[in-house]
Amino acid sequence: MASCGVASTFIRRACAAYNSHAAVSSRQSGRYLSTAANSTAPPHQSQTVESYVSGSTTHFGFTSVSINEKESKVRQVFENVADNYDVMNDFMSAGLHRYWKDELLKMTGVAPMSKVIRRRASMNNYESSTELDNKRGSGFSILDVAGGTGDVAFRFIDAAKCEERAKSSGLDEIAVTVCDINPEMLRVGESRARKRFGSALLDDTRALTFVEGNAQYLPFEDNSFDLYTIAFGLRNVTDVDMALRDAYRVLKPGGRFMCLEFSHVTNVPLAKLYDLYSFNVIPQLGQMVANDRDSYQYLVESIRKFCTQEELVKRMEVGGFEEVKFTNMSGGIVAVHEGWKPL
Repeated sequence: MASCGVASTFIRRACAAYNSHAAVSSRQSGRYLSTAANSTAPPHQSQTVESYVSGSTTHFGFTSVSINEKESKVRQVFENVADNYDVMNDFMSAGLHRYWKDELLKMTGVAPMSKVIRRRASMNNYESSTELDNKRGSGFSILDVAGGTGDVAFRFIDAAKCEERAKSSGLDEIAVTVCDINPEMLRVGESRARKRFGSALLDDTRALTFVEGNAQYLPFEDNSFDLYTIAFGLRNVTDVDMALRDAYRVLKPGGRFMCLEFSHVTNVPLAKLYDLYSFNVIPQLGQMVANDRDSYQYLVESIRKFCTQEELVKRMEVGGFEEVKFTNMSGGIVAVHEGWKPL
């Protein structure tokens, strides 16, 4: 438990500098701070919210489907788009998805925090240093869910300078695990990783691993990770509440949950333009670039069916997270939600 407290203290301090710097822009873009930020109530008991899934049906875009059917349909969508996923993200967002992911990276504080952890491990000056030298991810462990192609994970690897660490022997004290339900997305991600980093990160230091798993019941032990991220994946989960509960379960005490997701535009004129672009341009781009209009039509519709910013805050609070808040970017086209698992 001591090492959990050390890691959580590291990340809170590392985040402080960025958060204070971003405070003005965050207020301008729209930030909501949970009124239950300091609640000490047990998880799932501080308040109630209507279940994300009720009855035997749910939504697949604008279509009503059975709960069991949605998972297979979403899986098929991402099997269809896996090879063109990152290219299509550029077309769909005019390249903005790169900026949004870069901002997510800054907000996590991984870059400054990793410097502290590596320095402490090399100086061998605190009680868990022996463990850090011999156990993968024992200094700081990151789980990126629904991150199959590795776009977010690679940012963490670069920020933590895992390639430099790979030049020495032994397991890396900083580790990134990519978990995705779709094996095709994982195939693309691992192939990209080997081309970009070589085999050392995956086979020697094991700073980067790819694992198949469902966000609703992750294949990891309780209290395993210091940071959980999910980018543009939560809205595709059948039961968001279940995914939030499992995120809480696998985080260590003091661990942080961060979700980057398409959200709801707050400016009315921008919302109208965004709808025109989304429904008229994006499916056409899907047809032109990936020969798949239907999958991208679903992606557009799934954004409109997803929680509002305030609703997701409430669901996170019910899931047990504290200090829950969100930051809008690009007028609410996307939002970053974050919360902490209590110590």
